[in-house]
Amino acid sequence: MDQSGAKLLPFYLVIDVSVSMSSSGKLDAANAIMPAIVDALAQNPILSDKVRFGLIDFSDHAEVRLPLCDLLDPKLALPALAVRGGTSYGAAFTTLRHEIEANVAQLKADQYVVHRPAVWFISDGEPTDDQSSWRAAFADLTSSKVYPNFIPCGVDMANTTVLGSLIHPSNGPKQMALYMMEQGFDPAAAITGIAEILISSMIQSGYSLAGGNTGTILPSKSNLPPGIQQFDPADFV
Repeated sequence: MDQSGAKLLPFYLVIDVSVSMSSSGKLDAANAIMPAIVDALAQNPILSDKVRFGLIDFSDHAEVRLPLCDLLDPKLALPALAVRGGTSYGAAFTTLRHEIEANVAQLKADQYVVHRPAVWFISDGEPTDDQSSWRAAFADLTSSKVYPNFIPCGVDMANTTVLGSLIHPSNGPKQMALYMMEQGFDPAAAITGIAEILISSMIQSGYSLAGGNTGTILPSKSNLPPGIQQFDPADFV
């Protein structure tokens, strides 16, 4: 399909479905994210020509639950997330890298102009795989030619320092940020809040792209939902 230079911004939601996600309504909140994104796109149909979305879940292993697609495709059926196993960050990063590399190559072959992907990574706990292994997988992801803008998000028992180390880029004019649940806040409500931030970013970034600009736009700290705190890379220096 020759798209003659049409511009696209890929988004990926990478979400933890380890056993701990079965508590406190977290899984239900996670399953509400994709329908909320579809509703937001339906209310901003101009963005359907600019935005593509993919879904990956992870536990002991990672699965592509929704290949990169147009979420307003009437034939699309959204998958339901279910809990399983542990929390392998390495599996998530490796599967994500393979997906992004394959997707970008195909989109470029179809004559799209592909802007840097944005990844929203949501976890409710610490990684259960070996640190050297998952850090190597993250290094491979972020050193890839088509590396993404990586926005980590944590709820419940997620480790702020660990997730803060995943902000990428962490310097320069287009650095990303970490979104964390405030201590004592409801984890399910925090997931819903993170979904609101994701959707706001998607809409702002999509309209920016339509206006001829580039880059992932994050909402300002003053517009964050209750119970969510933003950390910038400088907070971890």
